[in-house]
Amino acid sequence: MWRHIAPAFKMMIVLTVLTGLIYPGVITGLCQIMFHHQANGSLVRANETLVGSSLIGQSFSRPEYFHPRPSAAGNGYDPMASGGSNLGPTSQALHDRVKTAVAKFYQENPQYHGPVPADMVTASASGLDPDISPAGAYAQAQRVARTRGVAAERIRRLIRDYTEHRQLGFLGDPRVNVLEINLALDRQFPRK
Repeated sequence: MWRHIAPAFKMMIVLTVLTGLIYPGVITGLCQIMFHHQANGSLVRANETLVGSSLIGQSFSRPEYFHPRPSAAGNGYDPMASGGSNLGPTSQALHDRVKTAVAKFYQENPQYHGPVPADMVTASASGLDPDISPAGAYAQAQRVARTRGVAAERIRRLIRDYTEHRQLGFLGDPRVNVLEINLALDRQFPRK
């Protein structure tokens, strides 16, 4: 019997070492060399202080900052509770939540009179989306400009500068990273 089990056991040991130790070690080493920033979580620092990751959204609620899209992850942007609400288009709970979010958006942005961009009132599938659409950023530009005491055109220019376009010209949608543009606001237009 051992003569039948021994080759399988030896193969298991070889494959465990190869696929469980050597392969992950080589890939981790290559990523640390070639993509160090991304391999370590795309962490963002401001004045040598860790302020977040450009890959995970976080809550901004003060009027001098751009606000992110709503989060359905736990109590908001909790990576341990990542996930959408799973509410469908016929759900009354989703309808009520969006209606409340639209009213709140207009209350926070009284100078804005257009339609509210969908991403500003709906959560992403993960609940951790760090980006908003350029339309969502432009809809908040007047509020940010007023509370920062700068011309709205300067804020719109900042939005244009921080808009990331489609990857390879066709993948994804244009987007604005909320953490990065808010840090740029603090650098270029410090709060008084």
